[in-house]
Amino acid sequence: MKLKPYLSVFSAFALSIAVNMTSLPVIAALPFAVAGQTLPSLAPILEQITPAVVNISVSGTKVSEQPMPEAFKYFFGEDAPNNRSQAQPFRGLGSGVIINAGKGYILTNNHVIADADKIKVMLKDGHEYNAKLIGADASSDIALLQIKAKNLTAIKFADSDKLRVGDFTIAIGNPFGLGQTVTSGIVSALGRTGLKLENYENFIQTDAAINSGNSGGALVDLNGKLIGINTAILGPNGGNIGIGFAIPSNMANNLAKQIIEHGEVRRGILGVAGQELTPDLAEAFDIDAQYGAFINQVTPKSAAEEAGLQAGDIIISVNKNKIRSFSELRARIGTLGAGKTITLGVIRDGDQKTIRATLKQVDNKLANASTLHPNLEGASLVSAEEEQGVVIVKITARSLAANSGLKQGDLIVGVNKDRVKNLAQLRKKLNQDDTTLALNIKRGEQHLFLVLR
Repeated sequence: MKLKPYLSVFSAFALSIAVNMTSLPVIAALPFAVAGQTLPSLAPILEQITPAVVNISVSGTKVSEQPMPEAFKYFFGEDAPNNRSQAQPFRGLGSGVIINAGKGYILTNNHVIADADKIKVMLKDGHEYNAKLIGADASSDIALLQIKAKNLTAIKFADSDKLRVGDFTIAIGNPFGLGQTVTSGIVSALGRTGLKLENYENFIQTDAAINSGNSGGALVDLNGKLIGINTAILGPNGGNIGIGFAIPSNMANNLAKQIIEHGEVRRGILGVAGQELTPDLAEAFDIDAQYGAFINQVTPKSAAEEAGLQAGDIIISVNKNKIRSFSELRARIGTLGAGKTITLGVIRDGDQKTIRATLKQVDNKLANASTLHPNLEGASLVSAEEEQGVVIVKITARSLAANSGLKQGDLIVGVNKDRVKNLAQLRKKLNQDDTTLALNIKRGEQHLFLVLR
């Protein structure tokens, strides 16, 4: 390393400043106190809560699909597969938040630990522990870990429904693997949806710097309480441009409680289909409202029908919290848990009503998907909301389902030429005697067919 030339230049520059100091203006340093009062600092609260934010490192093997070389296709003829599976080792870094010191529970993002065979947690003091995955929910991107350690520090939950745009925020995490880092900013927006990052979106937007590796870290208020789990950024090449997103603490807390109690998320369902309330809809229905979820359809025998909701109703609040869009309604309902009774603020024919509904449970996951078809071994499936299809919520690495080309998050919407709305219909179709079955898959914005032989 050629340090000496740079040091000599710096020394000459420093000497030049020393010689000419008398000609420079004198700049006063910022005082530690004014009139006996210390200046504001985040240090005291950070000293209390930063031990509750941990670094997470993972390792494992991912199965990727690669195109089959043309030479192999020529050799095997029509029976040659289009793709080949290849297992590749991977490592990853992220962050987590201790939410229960006695039990050692740590909240993080599902995408931080997805497909991991080993998960390690490092505390701020440098101690490292192997972590156990208690449960995860890919649709909301939440995962719960547990470590066995003493004298842990936990962060208390704040009520994220009380946040306002302009409230100060502090982001704590492990960006780029540098180690624990703290940044600050404000709440830039609330109820952000439509980003297509997750299935259930109701993000807090903040300009506190969030970068790669911050995922799963803490977003806290000036009281040192957890207001969100840092999850994603909007920026070129993964860099921060002041637009970061966090899962609200109330949403994360609801999901964590379900995972602790049941080992999984038992998602509640209201049973409505709809869209955002647009100015045109508000004018057509003569409604004096600027926000809400417009109900197009109520599913028969659903919680919504039993509660008395009707097509044309506009839901403007859930448990007295404003609903800005149908996507926000979906996210709130989808993370509250089955069996919960909620209070809905509804506008009907220009009048405001209060309706109570008890959420029903989405069909349980298939314990053994291989009973449907041998090549589905290793996949966990669940009926999607509003009869939209069947979601693959989990897939085991190197399983037959993974080797068939299926991925976590895929939405099965059809078999061959027939539409599939739920698990029951999928079970019926796959139990037929067809030798070849083509699954119609929706993957993000793409539609594709995967053939099961």
